[in-house]
Amino acid sequence: MRPALAAATLAGILLALAGCGGAGGMAPVSRSAAAGKPAGAGATVAEVAATSASTPAALPPPSTPPPIPRPAIHSWPIPYGSLRKHEMAAYSLRHYGEDTYVLSHPKVIVEHYTETGTAREAFNTFAPDVPDSEFHELPNTCAHFLVEPDGRIDQLVPLGLRCRHTTGLNWTAIGIEHVGYSDQAILADAAQIGASLRLTRWLRCRYAIAIGNVIGHNESLSSPYHHDLVPAFRHQTHSDWNHADMRRYRSLLARLPCR
Repeated sequence: MRPALAAATLAGILLALAGCGGAGGMAPVSRSAAAGKPAGAGATVAEVAATSASTPAALPPPSTPPPIPRPAIHSWPIPYGSLRKHEMAAYSLRHYGEDTYVLSHPKVIVEHYTETGTAREAFNTFAPDVPDSEFHELPNTCAHFLVEPDGRIDQLVPLGLRCRHTTGLNWTAIGIEHVGYSDQAILADAAQIGASLRLTRWLRCRYAIAIGNVIGHNESLSSPYHHDLVPAFRHQTHSDWNHADMRRYRSLLARLPCR
């Protein structure tokens, strides 16, 4: 009987062990866990693709057009100290009702020629702070830039200061002088007109000045920005850069857009 009892006892133990390892005794183990994968790592390629498609891709930022390159400009400043600034503010008050020498947000670019053979002669005309020869007012006349026949560009006055170069428009106009005696000669000089157009393009694009507001001195009276509080100055202009020549200048300038 002792061998039969031992066999029965062994069978009972084995049955108990089998019950502990069955479905009722332990939670089932997933394939991914069995394989050593973290939870969620068992997604199929199709599931990943579907998730990616449902997430909108970030759009690239809009491209910004590069700024118009500044042409090579040589600094050649005329004296413009505190006395000249005071005189310019007083002139602006008389003619425009504004007690300031500051040029802010210019709306017009005026083209001129110097009626001199050299840049030095033009510089010597503008540099002394003496009453001008035409109206005998202070401060003396000046321009912001001077374009030489070889294409060199000189800056005579900072862009933040007003210059007396065009009656009725000095409150809002940048003045560009060209060394020479006629519009036609300047238009025919490839180096000079090329430099002039590059300078004017840079200025008008910088200040958002329309091509129609790039004018010759002779066109000043037709500008919508022209005004003067002194009656004697309301119809005063000069002959440099007439309308026909400025139409040609503006057509060349239109080939150099801001963008």
